Amino acid sequence: MNMRVSVAPDDTCELLAAVCKAAGDALRLRVLRVLAHDSFGVLELAQIFAIGQSGMSHHLKVLAQAGLVATRREGNAIFYRRALPQPDRTGGALHIALLDEVDRLELPAPVQDGVCRVHEQRAAASHEFFVRMAEKFQAQQDLIAGLPQYGDSVLALLDTLSWPEKATALEIGPGDGSFLPELARRFRHVTAVDNNPAMLEQANQRCVEHQLQNVTLKLADALAESEAAADCVIVNMVLHHFEQPETAIGRLARLVNPGGGLLLTELCNHDQKWAREACGDLWLGFEQDDLARWAEAAGLLSGESLYIGLRNGFQIQVRHFAKPVEDRLTHR
Repeated sequence: MNMRVSVAPDDTCELLAAVCKAAGDALRLRVLRVLAHDSFGVLELAQIFAIGQSGMSHHLKVLAQAGLVATRREGNAIFYRRALPQPDRTGGALHIALLDEVDRLELPAPVQDGVCRVHEQRAAASHEFFVRMAEKFQAQQDLIAGLPQYGDSVLALLDTLSWPEKATALEIGPGDGSFLPELARRFRHVTAVDNNPAMLEQANQRCVEHQLQNVTLKLADALAESEAAADCVIVNMVLHHFEQPETAIGRLARLVNPGGGLLLTELCNHDQKWAREACGDLWLGFEQDDLARWAEAAGLLSGESLYIGLRNGFQIQVRHFAKPVEDRLTHR
C-alpha cells in the first residue's frame, strides 16, 4: 500500500513546494538516507534517530505527503521505504536530484549504531519466528517470505519501467503461478519455466482458472537449456536455491533482450542458519553489493531497487538490472 501525494496533481507549485518542504529538514534527509537500502517501521526509525514515536510519525507524514516515502502494511505493522521517482511526472527530476544528493550523505555514528541495533533485533526476531514455526515449515519458503508480502512492491517497480508495446516476459520458477495473472496483463506473451512438475501443474491450474491465453508453461531447467530471450526476466525468491548464484545471474542475463531487464527478488543477507535445513536454502540471502557486482560482470546495469522489511525480522530486496540497448550491436 502506497501513500499518495496529498496535493492536486495539476498544482505544480504546491507539489514542488511539498518536496522542498520535506527536504528542508536535516533529520528527514537522514531518514531518506537510512531508507536507501532498507525499510523500517516507525518504531524502528524512532529508535534509530533517538526521538519519540510521535515526532518520527510527523516527519514520515511530511515525507509521504511529498511522495518521497511509500508504505507497506503487514498485519498491524507499517513499513516505510523510499518511493520510486517518476521521471516523467511533475517533480520527478527534483526527486531524482534530491536522492542523488542524499545518497552522498554520511550518517552520524549514533545513527549507524541505531541501524545496527535494529538489525540485531531483527535477527533475534527471525530466530524466535523459527522457534514458533519450526513444526510447520516442511521446506516451505513462503512461511518466511511469500508473494503476498512482496508482490505489490515487485509490481510497483515493474510499472515504473518502460516496456515495448509487444514486450515479452519470462518467469523463472513460477511456483504455483500466483504471479502469472499480473504478468499476463502487462506483457504480450509470458513464458514460465520450472523444473518441478508438481509446481508446474499448479501453475497450469492457475492459468486455466484465470483464462490466461498468452502464457506458455515449460518443464525445463532454464539455466541448462536454451530458452528464448525475453524483454523482462523475472526471478522471485529462486536465486538462493542455486549452488552458484553468480553463474546463474550470468546465464539469466543472456535471457534478457537488449534494452530489457532482469527483475530479481531475494532475501537480503541474514545469519539464520536454520533456514538451510528448514527451507532448503543453499544461501542465506545475498549482500546487495554482491548482486550488483555479479550483474555488472554479466553486462547488466543496476537500476532501481526496493527494500521490504518483514515482521518476522527478514528483509527482502527487489532489484532491477538493465541490459544496455547497445548490446544489439553484438547480437547481429
